[in-house]
Amino acid sequence: MSWIHVVVLAVVQGLTEILPISSSGHLVLVPNVMEWQDQGLVFDVAVHFGTLVAVCLYFREDVARMVQGGLQVATGRVATPEARLALALGIGTVPAAVAGLLLAGWIATHLRDPMVVVVTLSGYGVLLGVADKLGRRQREMRHLTLVDALVIGTAQALALVPGTSRSGITITAGLFLGFKREDAARFSFLLSAPVILLATLYEVATIFVEGEAVIFGTLAAGALVSAIVAYLTIGFFMRFVHAIGLVPFAVYRIVLAGVILLVVA
Repeated sequence: MSWIHVVVLAVVQGLTEILPISSSGHLVLVPNVMEWQDQGLVFDVAVHFGTLVAVCLYFREDVARMVQGGLQVATGRVATPEARLALALGIGTVPAAVAGLLLAGWIATHLRDPMVVVVTLSGYGVLLGVADKLGRRQREMRHLTLVDALVIGTAQALALVPGTSRSGITITAGLFLGFKREDAARFSFLLSAPVILLATLYEVATIFVEGEAVIFGTLAAGALVSAIVAYLTIGFFMRFVHAIGLVPFAVYRIVLAGVILLVVA
């Protein structure tokens, strides 16, 4: 991979992991449009790790509460707000973790295809727009129940398919459950942290077990660029959804699906 290749894909990841327009979809699309060789899952995981760093830094107070809550749960204190947050994130992580363990290899082999991206981008784009218009937008994150967390976590598992958008599908689920836009987005980003961490650890373990040759400098550069771009994008996105909403992202997804269809047809 050239450095231009690395920087472009890392910027794309930093933007599209945060915005509900599908990072995996764009990471499949860009190499096809630029006629680059597919960068592979290892690089995708590295730039996803960069967005994990950005999320942890931007929501550092929530992350500190999550860690505190995890310690409280470990000592049997489960009634505190911090413990409930930790439990909610733990339960919400299970569906994606199980689906990733069972299906990630098959998905990487069979579904990293532009036509799959066309279907998921447009279909879930319509769903996002409907949720933004019809959702009650009354509940806050402090109202989150363990059932809510499981529903949103199950939606997150669907994001293994390229073009779905992890943030898009989890925010959509949150909106349908009646959460305010900002609170749905906030929980979506927090819920991404355990899944991305697990995926990174799994991929690193696979590299060492299989002895796969990787260029760690390239991965580190991609992760750093992705982290910087993602951190800046989170601030923009939270202000945007408060002031305008999510319909523009739904429209973008549908238009982009049409563009991809024209490019690959």
